[in-house]
Amino acid sequence: MAIKATVFKANLQIADMDRHYYAEHALTLSRHPSETDERMMVRLLAFALHAHEYLEFGQGMTDDESADLWQKDLTGVIELWIDVGLPDEKLIRKACGRAKQVVVYCYGGRAAQMWFDQNSSQFERLKNLTVISIMQESTRAIAALAQRNMQLQCNVQEEQIWLMDDKKSVMVEQKTLKAASDTRQ
Repeated sequence: MAIKATVFKANLQIADMDRHYYAEHALTLSRHPSETDERMMVRLLAFALHAHEYLEFGQGMTDDESADLWQKDLTGVIELWIDVGLPDEKLIRKACGRAKQVVVYCYGGRAAQMWFDQNSSQFERLKNLTVISIMQESTRAIAALAQRNMQLQCNVQEEQIWLMDDKKSVMVEQKTLKAASDTRQ
């Protein structure tokens, strides 16, 4: 018998002063049996950083044709494709062909840097790709916030990111490894 996904609920309040986005989202996250709290919370962080009324979680962990998160316009065109982790370069290239903008949030410290170094020459050709590395201390700290029912706040101001619950605040450190040079707007 297959192990089922674990369902997490998150009430996420976002105050993103950099984008002038202020909203509250009631989210349901399905954590695949092979997914860690760390990866799930990076997905949640990615949602907070790109929050939009059309942004939704995809089946990226189990389906190569789907993103971890994506935003489609009303006609079904993929405006934003977000992957979390260390995805295969071929899958990223395919995503860049399908979406106007692709963002990869990698994490894992040295492993993430090695993954980027191995793929950076191929990534340079992908003009609509952004790669952001989340520092390992940050991903471990936000993983500690994971609970089946979460009340979280995400504050962004002057590119400083804070994710917090009622007991703990985590400053999320990130580094842009590659910025998109074309967002095909």
